[in-house]
Amino acid sequence: MSTAATPNRVAFSTSPRWRADLSLAVVALIWGTTFVVVKSALGEISTMYFLALRFGLAALCMLALFAPAFRRAGRRAVLSGLAGGALAGVFLWTGYVLQTFGLKYTTAGKSGFITGLYIVLVPLISAALYRRAPRIAELVGILIAAGGLTLLTTPSLELHMNRGDVLTLGCAVAFALHLIVLGYYSRREAFEAVAFGQIAGAAVLSGLSLVVEPPRAHWSPGVLTALVLTGVFGTALAFAVQTWAQQFTSATRTALIFALEPVFALLTAVGLAGETVTGSGLIGAALILAGILLVELKPAARL
Repeated sequence: MSTAATPNRVAFSTSPRWRADLSLAVVALIWGTTFVVVKSALGEISTMYFLALRFGLAALCMLALFAPAFRRAGRRAVLSGLAGGALAGVFLWTGYVLQTFGLKYTTAGKSGFITGLYIVLVPLISAALYRRAPRIAELVGILIAAGGLTLLTTPSLELHMNRGDVLTLGCAVAFALHLIVLGYYSRREAFEAVAFGQIAGAAVLSGLSLVVEPPRAHWSPGVLTALVLTGVFGTALAFAVQTWAQQFTSATRTALIFALEPVFALLTAVGLAGETVTGSGLIGAALILAGILLVELKPAARL
């Protein structure tokens, strides 16, 4: 991947950066608050069928939203952005699939912890690709947040790994690559085409996977609600905002901000499902916030 920025992109500046970071925090909030709804719905609909419908609905919403922008950008620019977005979509879909099948063989706590390792993998993979180490403040913030994630998701972490853990580790790698690829293309192509390309690509792959896992569904109000919430807000809106925001902030900062997702998920579970918060969970949430604030309060470096 080349690190040269194209001339038609606005130079990185502090003002767009904090707006982008704030937008990414809102995305983490959306994903965190939909977790309880999705978990409940998956008892009444097969996983790949749910993903196919979720991504398909999101793709239709994005197409309607971005149609005017596609006409203005022109055919060549749209096709170029779609290609980059489709590559990001492959990693996105792979991450969802590996995480889902991994959950069959491991605990939810271990799954949450191992998936969260992508916040550590992003700067490592980025450094290898771009031959440029992340800033000290970012590394320290990531380590603090990773420690908080450990306490939040699985206070009694088992050290041995089973096949579910291995699958989930693959999910973390896929999500890390998705963030890096999305950040690369969102700064070089029309972000609307990139955003639509990744979701359309994930929808196609989910649809093809129905050959392996036949669709099954009980059309209850809970399932329909989950599809609308995740399709429109958790996918179409969230990934459109993420793609826009990654024009102005790095993949490392994006991964760090997304560590807020389990914090919001915990708060939602407490408020809606009546779950209790442990002392280690509170400390973990505080460490995640501390890690993010450490990075956010430092002057931003150029991407």
